[in-house]
Amino acid sequence: MDDFFHSIGRKEDIHCKLSDAELLTTALLAARYFYGNLHSACGYMQEHHGVKMIDKSGFTRRLHQLQDQLTTLFLALGNTLKELNTSCRYLIDSFPVAVCDNIRIPRCRLLQGEAYRGKNASKRRYFYGFKVQIITTEDGLPVQFYIHAGSFADVKAFQTMTVDLPEQSQLYGDSAYTCYELEDLFYQCEQVKLQICRKTNSQRKDLPHQVFLKNYYRKLIETTFSGITSFFPKKIHAVTPKGFILKIILFIFAYTLNQVI
Repeated sequence: MDDFFHSIGRKEDIHCKLSDAELLTTALLAARYFYGNLHSACGYMQEHHGVKMIDKSGFTRRLHQLQDQLTTLFLALGNTLKELNTSCRYLIDSFPVAVCDNIRIPRCRLLQGEAYRGKNASKRRYFYGFKVQIITTEDGLPVQFYIHAGSFADVKAFQTMTVDLPEQSQLYGDSAYTCYELEDLFYQCEQVKLQICRKTNSQRKDLPHQVFLKNYYRKLIETTFSGITSFFPKKIHAVTPKGFILKIILFIFAYTLNQVI
């Protein structure tokens, strides 16, 4: 963390008790070992590593200010993982993150509006919150993510998502990402082949071996989702939507570091 901030030329106030590197390290530690509880992570760093902590409100305020740097650091890690992924196979899928139970939607203060009401197809139930689109390597290491309102379909979210993959890559996804124009556009402009599972009424039928390979690879990402959500508490505590999204980013980042190191 410290090397990253030095490389981008970020200057800190000499009077700050807690450096930006220490602050982000503490936040990632909270996501990895304390279910996102920043207070517990601050206490651990102060007691076991002698880090001088600041008050809770100041810590949270500075953490929000470093969200762009945190995202940039994750993208840099993702680019490194892409270079190491010699198979050039990638997987894409989404998982929901509910803000509250369905029965409490009318009383929810964190989010408001039907845009956040989505459907979890695998569990056949509705939820209220966000969807997280994740692109991983064949080994299940996240390299990109995109967080959006829960009501948007996967294919619409994918169209707005900035996908940056090496040329000659193959991106596997389920039938929810079906869009023939998008497949042609990616192949012509980005040299990336979308390996999307076909629906029964698809206009582009797959051969039996293609069906097997697509189903095999796309299911590997489920292990990644299980690993990320295992870091989640029973309920993610946040006061603002931005804070809720920030915690999701920390959980994804912490999982990636846990798999790499």
